[in-house]
Amino acid sequence: MSDIAKDAWRKYLIQLQAHPLRTKAITAGVLAGCSDAIAQKIAGIKRLQLRRLLLIMLYGFAYAGPFGHFLHKLMDTLFRGKKDNKTVAKKVLLEQLTSSPWNNLFFMMYYGLVVEGRPWGLVKSKVKNDYPFVQLTAWKFWPIVGWVNHQYMPLQFRVLFQSFVASCWGIFLNLKARSALPKQA
Repeated sequence: MSDIAKDAWRKYLIQLQAHPLRTKAITAGVLAGCSDAIAQKIAGIKRLQLRRLLLIMLYGFAYAGPFGHFLHKLMDTLFRGKKDNKTVAKKVLLEQLTSSPWNNLFFMMYYGLVVEGRPWGLVKSKVKNDYPFVQLTAWKFWPIVGWVNHQYMPLQFRVLFQSFVASCWGIFLNLKARSALPKQA
């Protein structure tokens, strides 16, 4: 079994080197799908909602993976690859004041509008009620992840690490974004 895992990891690294954006997008999509499957199970959904799962995977593939890829490239350019504590603190602060609020808001809107198919008024109300709690919780959780990511992860693994942790965060976000209201026809 360990030979299979080593071979898979080696092939993954080759793809990451040859096609970094595509590989990160696919990885984020797969991890988002795993996160949603777990969230569905935790929420007590008896039969896996495939449409929902695929829409969450699309979010990871089309948005989260590429966004992370370009964000980390930009951060490395802005801070010229520095890894001292002061620079890492600046990266984490910048990330928490810009991409963190945006990503949480965007996910909640995507979930309500696209995944649940709710009208804008209901989604707006849900976001207005739940977003402050979600963002405050994010600011307690993500700075530590950001610190580890910027301090210890090589650039090519930052999106992988962030996507893995985001799959855990996604369970929380997914459950929080989910509407308790019956779906409108």
